[in-house]
Amino acid sequence: MAVSLLTRQVSDLCLGKPALKSLSISSTIGDALLALKRLGENFISIWNCDHHHYNLSAVDRGFKECQCVGKVCMVNIICFLCKEENLSNPATALQTPLSVLIPKSPCLVRHLEPNASLLDAIDLIQEGAQNLVIPLESSSKTSSRKKLVQGTLSNISTLHNNNRQYCWLTQEDIIRYLLNSIGLFCPTAANPINSLDIIDTRNKMALHYDDPASSALPFISRSLEIQASVAIVDSDGKLVGEISPFTLNYCDEDVAAAIATLSAGDLLAYVDCGGPPEDLVQLVKKRLQERNLEQALELVEEYSSGASISTSYSSSSSDDEFGMGRSARWMGYSARVVRRSEAIVCYPWSSLVAVMIQALSRQVSYVWVVDDDGTLTGIVSFAGMMKVFRERSRTMGEGCLN
Repeated sequence: MAVSLLTRQVSDLCLGKPALKSLSISSTIGDALLALKRLGENFISIWNCDHHHYNLSAVDRGFKECQCVGKVCMVNIICFLCKEENLSNPATALQTPLSVLIPKSPCLVRHLEPNASLLDAIDLIQEGAQNLVIPLESSSKTSSRKKLVQGTLSNISTLHNNNRQYCWLTQEDIIRYLLNSIGLFCPTAANPINSLDIIDTRNKMALHYDDPASSALPFISRSLEIQASVAIVDSDGKLVGEISPFTLNYCDEDVAAAIATLSAGDLLAYVDCGGPPEDLVQLVKKRLQERNLEQALELVEEYSSGASISTSYSSSSSDDEFGMGRSARWMGYSARVVRRSEAIVCYPWSSLVAVMIQALSRQVSYVWVVDDDGTLTGIVSFAGMMKVFRERSRTMGEGCLN
């Protein structure tokens, strides 16, 4: 039954999920960068308390309990380093408190009890939530993997509120869950997306191929917030690629220099799989020299030579177990996607279920919508798809629609 499916508890979607790795909001941006690299995570959760001094930190900050207040990823750090004052001295910029990267609005990350319904979760996502923080059932056993993580990075923790652990519930988790029971939503799932009013033209963020990549920064920040992307179009408005937070999340911090110096079109080639072309690396170096950004130049040279920004990021036996290190991030992505900057597209007459499968297969939360000739018309997001199922549940009675 479709209606009963949407009233299932969110804990059903959390089975087998790993416990959240977390940092205190009192940490630095450099701490977050190191954690992302060492743990091989796309995001790390940020909490309003110090897990080693929970009571003192929580009381000092005026919170009744330890809560997740946001998340940080490589895209946040890259956008921060793209600012001129930070690009001129990246090492100093990385010592900035992590709190500057956390939006004041708490809506992107929301707490939800495990007995809440899937409908409750969808309602929070419709209000703007990207990730839902769900408590995991307590376990007296601690795996060797968790022990190793906490031993390797002493400021990383998975334990909160008297040894309670949490997990992420993402939009992708919910869409995948709905797809597994898509037959219960017939015929809606087979309808074309242009009949479901989910093609978003308002958040169609686009740049011309020859525009400076730096002009995309406000769009990149916005696309990260709404889980979308930045389209790159030619002079006729046809989609030729994208600057995606999903792509940038698998890059290293030296990409900030490329964003600051290259065109949008050149940036597409720079972040393609296999590493940036040598001619573009040299172009970035030349332009950094012209702007007297010596420390940013040193950063690019270190990465282009295969070195890391710090010996603390070098691989070790524990790094290998978790797929850590810069090379692991590049290789892991390359194995999944042929071209990073190649945008995934559908048409206005594509069915909802087809678009869901497209997005899930590429592990992105959106699909671009184009006309027959490739002209960009809009974007379809996971949030928009969920809206269809939410509204449909209100009109459906018990039983399967045929």
